[in-house]
Amino acid sequence: MEDNKVRINKYIAEAGVCSRREADKLIAKGLVTINGKTASMGDKADSKDQVIVSGKPIGHKNKKVVLAFYKPVGITCTEKDKFADKTILEYVKYPIRVTYAGRLDKDSEGLILLTNDGELIQKLMKGSAGHEKEYVVKVKRELTDSFLEEMAKGVYLKELEQTTRPCKIEKMGKYTFRIILTQGLNRQIRRMCRELGNEAVSIKRVRIMNIQLGKLPYGKWREVSGSELKQLYEGVRL
Repeated sequence: MEDNKVRINKYIAEAGVCSRREADKLIAKGLVTINGKTASMGDKADSKDQVIVSGKPIGHKNKKVVLAFYKPVGITCTEKDKFADKTILEYVKYPIRVTYAGRLDKDSEGLILLTNDGELIQKLMKGSAGHEKEYVVKVKRELTDSFLEEMAKGVYLKELEQTTRPCKIEKMGKYTFRIILTQGLNRQIRRMCRELGNEAVSIKRVRIMNIQLGKLPYGKWREVSGSELKQLYEGVRL
């Protein structure tokens, strides 16, 4: 009977090792075994099987952890980078291995989610899903109505040869605005401001979907749980 067995890439993702796509690469490289036999695409496994990934045994249905982290300026969203002053995983010392679900550039601060759920990471980082991310931005030059209108309509980014999706934007002060994006292009807000003749001085992410930064202290993290966690999973349809 294989009623409880799932495809090996899903099994690895559910164990929090990596996403299904990354699991496929590990399988293709022959780095996954099931009960001592090199796994193939489409093989299945359950909790009774011994699954080894890159020489390390993994358990199925590990406790899923989601952390809301207030990333400080200067922390790099990467697992390994010899040129980074400090990576996010060096900064967050959590008992269970977690990794980031979506990036926030080194010069920006604010909310980022960390988890050991590979499937959740994959869903959150899927640009076509249109998940909302909210930011508070301070710029160098005083805001104009035309700047805000152009930002809201979408901006053609020459460097990326792509026009940003229309977004919600609200003026908060002479130099500060709130913006809600549904995509995550590389350094998107900074590029948008630059294309329209301004410069982002500071960027702070305050929300990802239903998860709010709120009063979380700078450089600290908390576990997402209860109805908040349930709503997040419902939002990505996992």
